Amino acid sequence: MKLKFTKMHGLGNDFVVIDGINQSPFLGPEQLRLLANRHFGIGCDQILLIEAAEGDADFRYRIFNADGGEVEQCGNGARCFVRYVHDRGMTNKNEIRVETHGGLIIPRLEANGEVTVNMGAPKFEPREIPFAAEKRALTYPLDIDGRQVEISAVSMGNPHAVQWVADLDHAPVLTEGELIERHPCFPKRVNAGYMQVIDRSHIRLRVYERGAGETLACGTGACAAVVAGIQRGLLESKVKVSFRSGDLIVRWEGENQPVWMTGPATTVFDGEIDLKIL
Repeated sequence: MKLKFTKMHGLGNDFVVIDGINQSPFLGPEQLRLLANRHFGIGCDQILLIEAAEGDADFRYRIFNADGGEVEQCGNGARCFVRYVHDRGMTNKNEIRVETHGGLIIPRLEANGEVTVNMGAPKFEPREIPFAAEKRALTYPLDIDGRQVEISAVSMGNPHAVQWVADLDHAPVLTEGELIERHPCFPKRVNAGYMQVIDRSHIRLRVYERGAGETLACGTGACAAVVAGIQRGLLESKVKVSFRSGDLIVRWEGENQPVWMTGPATTVFDGEIDLKIL
């Protein structure tokens, strides 16, 4: 099966974007893993599949991690999605309504080419994350191989466990991230975020993403970290989030309010691949 695709990235968090409206791909787990494979396929953190909306939204899109599993939400992917449908003339609206597995999002293409996404209101109730806890709390202790770490648990349409660290460069992202991702308290697994507070309007962040490992940037992770920092009284309502690959701006006005994320989306190249399973 020959499949046309576009390679894109948001601050280095890279995607294979597939138009599922003008072509009809079959993407089972093997095909998805091949697309994501950096040696035998195209290589990416996630695959984004664009589809016609099922309700009254403008589009629907589905998100698959490199391991072939479908996930609910992706902030960097949402920005790339908007850039893609605009560049290909699939819409002339600056603001569009998009169905995702994690709920409706409303991204907007800005005059400077960046994209702002209304990511919806964060969720904190353990059953909504989902997270195994008796009741909602500001932070939770989590046992990692006999050592306790303190996390904030929040859903941005997908689950996040955020912890504060004093030195991000020496944070145990690669050794501890996978243990948090697969911790039994998170029945659907979790994205593990490590946040260093520079000042009240600036943080640095690394994220070990569910099903992908550490990525260069994570949009929903940035939103979750800012929300967690604001709730703990560490941050103002507008925060610059610095990844190793660049910055996002995240705004949140508090409980029951949506989180707004602004950042770039870049097209790398277009191509076609023959999806033969080796």
